[in-house]
Amino acid sequence: MRLNRLKQRIAQKEGVVNGWLSMPCAFSAEIMAHQGWDSLTIDMQHGVIDYSDLLPMLTAISTTDTVPLVRVPSLEPGLIMKVLDAGAYGVIAPLINTADDARALVAACRYPPLGMRSFGPHRAMLYGGADYAKHANDEMLVLGMIETREGVANLEEILAVEGLDGIYIGPADLALSHGHTPGFDHGDGPMDILIDEIVARARQHGSVIGIHNGSAAHARRMLARGCDLVTVGADTRLLMTGAQAVLKDMERSANHCEGY
Repeated sequence: MRLNRLKQRIAQKEGVVNGWLSMPCAFSAEIMAHQGWDSLTIDMQHGVIDYSDLLPMLTAISTTDTVPLVRVPSLEPGLIMKVLDAGAYGVIAPLINTADDARALVAACRYPPLGMRSFGPHRAMLYGGADYAKHANDEMLVLGMIETREGVANLEEILAVEGLDGIYIGPADLALSHGHTPGFDHGDGPMDILIDEIVARARQHGSVIGIHNGSAAHARRMLARGCDLVTVGADTRLLMTGAQAVLKDMERSANHCEGY
């Protein structure tokens, strides 16, 4: 079976740089994958992507060594199983607030006896190999999002759930649930302190830790502080900032052309 390069990098204490895909387009997914990201997460929660978009995007990513992950919109087990059968090598699930939520996530992602995932990995076997089912429980990366007061309060119980590889910190919703303005990079304020506490507690459990970031500088900082996977850069944001940079540069050029 194709090994999960993310799990290998994390085991070797190498940081994982993850990109984010929100646009329902296989071509843009392929372009992103060819830039050298360690992994790309296809966002089915807040992106404008459904299952019919997902399959060609996963196929496009598989033209490279970039590892495909999917953020699912909920804990609905049928969709989680279809995402994995389509060839995702990891699942990020939102709003993991209790140990029961974490157990439900693991159950949908793992084959028996660790879970209840049904067998039928048709495209996953094309991507992963004919012995996919034998090794899938070891190779799939399963992360639950910690992004609410309840999730923080129940963090120890969540981290103790067997089969959960780790957590993915959602700074925007975490801030919102604590009465702060939603955002990714919170400076040195109370949310930054809270995130440090979450990272430290997860590290004590030996759990994988992922986090969303608004800038490369903040992502580097979070790697140095103990995170394993940092998301920095979404297709939509990169498209906007790239276009804005060109237009700003053209405005300066236009000024130089005045009078001609």
